[in-house]
Amino acid sequence: MKFQIVIASLTLCLTNAFGQTYFSKDKVFDDLKKLKTVLEESHYDLFAYTTKNNFDATYNSIKNQIQQDSLTLLQTTNLFQQLSSIVNNGHTYIDYPIKPYINYIQSGGTLFPLEITFENGKSYVRKNWSENLDITVGSEVISINGKFIDEIVSDFYPYISAERPYFKNAKVELYSFPRYFWQVFGKQDSFSIRLKTENKIKTIDVRAVNAIDDFENKRTEIFHSDRELKYFNNTAYLNPGPFSGNEQEFKTFIDSVFVDIKHKKSKNLIIDLRNNTGGNDYFSDYMVSYFADKPFRWCSDFKIKTSRVLKEHTRRNNDTAKVYFQQILQHKDGEIYSPKLHLYQPQDISKQYKEAIYVLVNRQSISQASVTAAQIQDYGWGKIVGEETGEYPSLYASIFQYSLPNTGIIVNISKGHIIRVNGSKKEEGVTPDICIKDHLIDEEDEILDGLLEIINKQ
Repeated sequence: MKFQIVIASLTLCLTNAFGQTYFSKDKVFDDLKKLKTVLEESHYDLFAYTTKNNFDATYNSIKNQIQQDSLTLLQTTNLFQQLSSIVNNGHTYIDYPIKPYINYIQSGGTLFPLEITFENGKSYVRKNWSENLDITVGSEVISINGKFIDEIVSDFYPYISAERPYFKNAKVELYSFPRYFWQVFGKQDSFSIRLKTENKIKTIDVRAVNAIDDFENKRTEIFHSDRELKYFNNTAYLNPGPFSGNEQEFKTFIDSVFVDIKHKKSKNLIIDLRNNTGGNDYFSDYMVSYFADKPFRWCSDFKIKTSRVLKEHTRRNNDTAKVYFQQILQHKDGEIYSPKLHLYQPQDISKQYKEAIYVLVNRQSISQASVTAAQIQDYGWGKIVGEETGEYPSLYASIFQYSLPNTGIIVNISKGHIIRVNGSKKEEGVTPDICIKDHLIDEEDEILDGLLEIINKQ
């Protein structure tokens, strides 16, 4: 259930320029029609969070926007994203237009100079990349170039796939406000920004900043893949990283972690699933097996919808000798079925960790990270600490990819439906047992520090 994050590749791609790509009007029309058909045929439940009328109206609106004889890759991506995002499913999406973006910034492109974060229905300056020191971190952003910030963010939403605004805003924080501002509004040389600081409202004019030197080379991405084990006195802290990559390396790391924790006789274990992209249950279940007290599953129910397109993808990309992929091919197009969920066995009792467990989450706990937090909560194996996750733990996911034939634009499609261990289908994220807000406007770690303070008082 891998959640793909394309922005992580930016730092690896900046040395390779991409030329401008154009597509004829007819080819864009053909791929738009194909995109609609593929979504309708292949998505597990296309209208779970939207209506057929909304979907069809969006499709017709996009058709009417195609006027010129040829369109760039950016223009085409922006059009197609509107159709995938109206589904309102975080795992059914078209990636941020990374190639046009890289081409733009390598040609000397500039960006809006402020990073924005969202808290309690308001927008705040998280980072100031400009040289204007009158803009302080934590200032509330009221408007940009005469347009209220809520209107601007609403203009971003048609390009962002997510179930609700809370998750959409989390994705804006993830991919970054300046990048989305460029995608939606294009290049702008200067900005008039209304800010509220200490109950005083002021307007500040700033220039755009160089996208590479003053933004990409300075910004630290929210998501990171580092695995870490460290200690705070008698409390062990584990960041397992994403549940993806080399499975054997992950298992070796987890093995070593629990050997070390038992050796040091730690009385508490904190597992950090914040800013985690998720991945595969094979990884997360292996970690959970070290403190599970009985055989378990990562969800209570998992169903797949097979389709003609999914079967084509499976034949090209997967080992069809495996039962999981055989079942995709054996069922009729459009049929929904349940793959067999095997019980995962706990580690030998001599290896198990039996002390207190806490799991940190925030709005950037994505996909399998959210599912794993819910799993631990539902089995009663640990307390969840932090803020509600942006993603639902009962969700439409298990994606596969389809490349549109004329433009090569890739759409990620949810073929499956996953229900959390306790069976709840509520449209809500994982709700913490101990609520602590994560304020992105400062460098403090309120969630971890707050939990350690609670533990130290026990």
